[in-house]
This record gives sequence, structure tokens and C-alpha cells, in this order.
Amino acid sequence: MSTVIATDPGAGHLAPPAHRTITMAHGGGGRAMRDLVADLFLPAFDNPALAVLEDQAQLDPGGLAVPGARLAFTTDGFVVRPLVFPGGDIGKLAVCGTVNDLAVGGATPLALSCAVVIEEGFDLVLLAGIVASMRAAAAEAGVSIVTGDTKVVERGAADGLFITTAGVGVVAPGVALSAAAARPGDAVLVNGPLGDHGATILVARGDLALETELQSDCRPLNGLMQALLRAAPGTRCARDATRGGVAAVLNEIAGSASVGIRLVEETVPVRPAVRGVCEILGLDPLHLANEGTAVAIVPADEAGAALAAWRAHPYGAGARIIGSVAEAPRGRVTLRTSLGGERLLDLPLGDPLPRIC
Repeated sequence: MSTVIATDPGAGHLAPPAHRTITMAHGGGGRAMRDLVADLFLPAFDNPALAVLEDQAQLDPGGLAVPGARLAFTTDGFVVRPLVFPGGDIGKLAVCGTVNDLAVGGATPLALSCAVVIEEGFDLVLLAGIVASMRAAAAEAGVSIVTGDTKVVERGAADGLFITTAGVGVVAPGVALSAAAARPGDAVLVNGPLGDHGATILVARGDLALETELQSDCRPLNGLMQALLRAAPGTRCARDATRGGVAAVLNEIAGSASVGIRLVEETVPVRPAVRGVCEILGLDPLHLANEGTAVAIVPADEAGAALAAWRAHPYGAGARIIGSVAEAPRGRVTLRTSLGGERLLDLPLGDPLPRIC
């Protein structure tokens, strides 16, 4: 017997189905899988490219017809635990993460794919909520989910749900962001407080007896990046500071451009709750993951305009200039502490918080 799932595509809520959990039949390519796709995913992600149900999405080249435009393409997998956390869930994370990878490269996102690996026994109401979250995040970013795939694995084989998304976008002529382009004298900007996502996930796992009002910063950054490029067309590069945090991003840039990067601790925005979690566990906020925090390197003469543009955007109200690019030490990032000393801000040895995205 097939499992018919009635959904409200706007909210992603399920009417009482014949079965309330995923079964192996939902990944078998038969009627149960067809009904799952038709009654849950298609209404939520509805768009012309998806509706034809071919084995591939065919897209209008749009901006690619402009001489000098380039295609951007990225992919990412998401295995966060817990699946739902303050400020988001794995679905929102999957959409925002892929949109942001395109956006910080200067691309306008066009379309996403979505592949899900679902564990047998997974709750269908929870799945519907995650799908609705993906729909909302995609709508906010102005991007469509145009193709996908569904697989089901046995109990215990997937820890609930894994999602892989890929995205394509268009880089406009004249936009060429690269970590290797950073130059001495450039300013280092962030669009808001650091470490919110990593600290939120850690507290949400319940391993610490802490109660906080922290929320993940999970959000799409394409609008923020477009504002930056309009205000500061000479922007050298940008990165979304996910795993490894701002420290990992800046070390990558310093190495690629063979420059030094100097930060000033007093200018680095960190919420007191995040700082408290880090002090308890001996972590550095600059090593914690973010899912809605961009780091940008801009020429000094455009830094004021860039900062003003970010602060005028809802996702950049807390933007700061946190440092500058220097000649030396080449390939290194240093932090001037509030006590007046200076320390090396190196890459973390390993991942202090696994399964964060």
C-alpha cells in the first residue's frame, strides 16, 4: 500500500498519513517513493524547471548571455546534529550554505539541486518541516530548487537525515574575487558577531548544562554581498566563515596572497554568551563555525563605503572592520590582544565541533 502524504506547500505541514515514518519502500523507486516526491517535495519546491520531472533541470542561460559573464558552480553536504536547532535546521542550513558559497564568490545564485539520504523510521512530520524550511530559505534568497534525488537507508545507517545541495550562479562581467588578490593596506571586514552557529549547536546538543538565548546566524548572504560589491567595486575577496571560523578563512587568504593579516581583538564582535561558552570549553571564538557571517577584504579607500553598505543591510547591522592586511608576517594571521600583546592566530589542529553543518 502506498503512503499518501497530503501537504500544505506553503507551510509544509502534513495531514495524517497512512504511515508517519519513512520506510524502505520510500527509496525503492516505486509507488511509495513517487507519492513521497509528488506529495511532499514537488509542492514545496514548485517551479517550471522541476515540474517537468526529467532526469535533469534545463535552465534559461539568462545572465550567461552577457559577454564576459561566467558560470559559478558549488556543492556541499550537510550532516548537522541536532537536525533542528535554535535559528534553523538542516534544511535551512543546506540552502543557505550553498547560496553563500556562490554569493561570496561574487555570483548571483540561479538554481539549486537537493539530494536527501533519509534513514528508515524518520518522522514524516519532521521531514515536512525541514522541507518547508528549505522552501522558505530558497524564497528569501530568490533561488529555485530545480532537481533532486531521494534515497532511503536502513535504520542506524544515516543518523536521521543527510542533505547534499549543489548550486549554479552567474558572475557578472568585471567581478573577479580571489583570495590571492589581497594587498597590504586592505581592510578586513566581518558583517556581525562571530561564533553564533558553533556555540548554538554545542549548547543544543545538551552536552553542557547551560541555558542561553543563542541562535544560529544561518541566513542567505547574497543580498549582503550584492550591497558590498555595489558600494566597494574594488573588493578583493570574500569568504563565508563556516568550519574553522574566521581564523581558517583568514589563514587561507594570507597564504594565497602571501601577505600578513593583523587583527585587533577589541574590534572583533563576539556575543557575551558565545564568549562564555568558549571560556568554559577552552575554545577560541575565531575558530567557531558561522553560517551567516562573511569576511571581506576591501581596499582601504573603499572600507568606509563597504562598512556603511553592510550596516544598512539587515544582515550586516553589526559589521566591523576587525583588522588589516600587512606585508608581514607572510602567510600568517596575528591578533593584537586587549592586553597589548600579540599572538599567532593559527588554524585549529582539528575540528573542535564535529557535525556542525
